Amino acid sequence: MNATLLQQFTSIEDAIASLFGSQVKITGMDRVSGGDINQAYRLALSDGTYIFMKSNKKENISFFAAEAEGLSAIAKTGMIRVPRILCGGVDEGGMNCSFLLMEFIEGKKRVKDYWEAFAYQLAAMHRAGTSDFTVGGIFGFSSDNFIGAGKQMNKADDSWVSFFRGCRLEPQFKKAFPFFEMEGKRKALKLLDRIDRILVEPEYPSLLHGDLWSGNVMTGRDGGAWLIDPAVYVGHAEADIAMTELFGGFPPAFYDAYREAAPMQPGYGRRRSLYHLYHLLNHLNMFGRAYLPSVMDAIEEYF
Repeated sequence: MNATLLQQFTSIEDAIASLFGSQVKITGMDRVSGGDINQAYRLALSDGTYIFMKSNKKENISFFAAEAEGLSAIAKTGMIRVPRILCGGVDEGGMNCSFLLMEFIEGKKRVKDYWEAFAYQLAAMHRAGTSDFTVGGIFGFSSDNFIGAGKQMNKADDSWVSFFRGCRLEPQFKKAFPFFEMEGKRKALKLLDRIDRILVEPEYPSLLHGDLWSGNVMTGRDGGAWLIDPAVYVGHAEADIAMTELFGGFPPAFYDAYREAAPMQPGYGRRRSLYHLYHLLNHLNMFGRAYLPSVMDAIEEYF
C-alpha cells in the first residue's frame, strides 16, 4: 500500500487544524446513510466548510489507505471526477477509530444528458493508459485492496483470463466452499477449468472502478457523475459494465452511449454472468447463505 497517498494524523482535531488552521473547529457532526462497511458523517466546520468523514475500527486504517489509492488512480486518468482526499489517520481520543477525511460532494441538479455524459467519461477512463497502475504484468494493480470488506488480490498477470481465474474467482470459491453441497463444488471446479473457453482477452487493458453499482455513482456540485468507493484494478472494461447490470442497472441511455463510445466485444452476454459471479460470491462470503441461490444460478448458466 502506498502510504504516501494518505497523510495520517493521530486525532481528527489535529487533522482539521492542519488542513484548515488552528482556529477552525468542528461545530457539527451528522450521520450520513449508505454503506455497509464504514460509518459516515458530514462534518460542519466553524469557517462554514463541510467535509466528509468515514470511520471504522482503528485496525482497519488499511481500508482507507486502499480507498485513497483507488481514488487517486481514477483521478490520474483525468477522465471522470472523484472526491478529493484530504487526509486520514487513527483517532486516539474520544472517537477511538480510524478515519478518512475527504471533500464533501454537494449533489446538485443533474446536467442535461447526465447518463450519456457519464457513459462517455467512463469509456474514456477505460481507454486511458494503465502502465502506471501495474508492476510486472498488464492486469492487476500496484497493491491488493478490498471489495467491500473482503480482501481483493491484485497480483499482476499478462493474461486477463488467468488473472480473473486466479485473483477473482478462485479466492472467492475457496472462502465460499463451506456453503456448497458436493455437486455445487464439483461444478464450481469444472467452471474454473473451462474459464478460458468463456472469457476473452480485451482489446486493451482498462482501469476499472471495480465495484460500479448505482450506490457508488453520485451527482457532484457540477451536476455530473462522480465516482466513490472504488475497488480499482486493471482488467477488462466489460467487468465494470457487467457490475452495473447486477443490482438494478443504469438507464438504457447509459448503455447506448457507452457502446457508441466503446463497442463491446462479441459474446459479452455469455460472459456477463461470470463477472456477476465474482460479486455474488463476495456477497455470499460477507453476508451469508441468502446469496447462495444467486451464486448457484450464475454457475448453472455454464452447464
